[in-house]
Amino acid sequence: MEPISEYFPQRVMSIHAHPDDQEFTVGGTLAKWARAGCQIISVTITSGDAGSNDPTKDAAYKPELARIREAEQLAANAVLGIQETIFLRYPDGELEPTLPLRKELTRLIRLYKPDVVVTGDPQGVFYGNGYINHPDHRAAAQSALYATFPSAGTRLIFTDLLEAGYEPHNVKRVYIHGSEKPDTWVDISETIHLKIAALRKHVSQLGDWDPEEMIRKWAAEDGKSQGLAYAESFKVMVLVEEDSMATPGKD
Repeated sequence: MEPISEYFPQRVMSIHAHPDDQEFTVGGTLAKWARAGCQIISVTITSGDAGSNDPTKDAAYKPELARIREAEQLAANAVLGIQETIFLRYPDGELEPTLPLRKELTRLIRLYKPDVVVTGDPQGVFYGNGYINHPDHRAAAQSALYATFPSAGTRLIFTDLLEAGYEPHNVKRVYIHGSEKPDTWVDISETIHLKIAALRKHVSQLGDWDPEEMIRKWAAEDGKSQGLAYAESFKVMVLVEEDSMATPGKD
């Protein structure tokens, strides 16, 4: 596998905790794949209903905020070229990597049968000296990874799904963003403007702040080691070789 990826999957499932997580992290890659004809399913586990520190708001505002943030996510996905969006509506700020969540993600993976799952790094806690990773991000990533493997492809895990007609599916690759040791870079020089435009749709979170300078800085830093103007970096797990139908060991 070459460090600068020219891999173009046919179907992708992007799994993240909150509205805007996807745009901050992998929007350029998803837009690039969508331009190439990839079908993308975006799964947002919470609706971001805790995403306000306005002192004039209380718990009664949460349903309205969830509706606002879902609408913003739909608008962002339209910019990126994402065809389908799924909201699971778990409580924001309270996400845990539970078996019911893993089962729900397993069901979706078996239903849509993506070649690639894109999610975060469940081990990422400290980023620089100024950001502690949100626990929802880690819970979403852990649930997504273990739904992908072993749950989605193992026939006798969650047998009620099997009885309901959800046959096992083996995801070929997992693209993990936020890794301290990435091994794959995607050139987003031609789609970074779409990433920025999609992120701008999250008005309830950005306010008057324009993210362009920061996003271009991050992408330039990501691409520098590979000689790319702008990139997004990943650790990529290859679970099924493209020229082989072999299935990884279950245990």
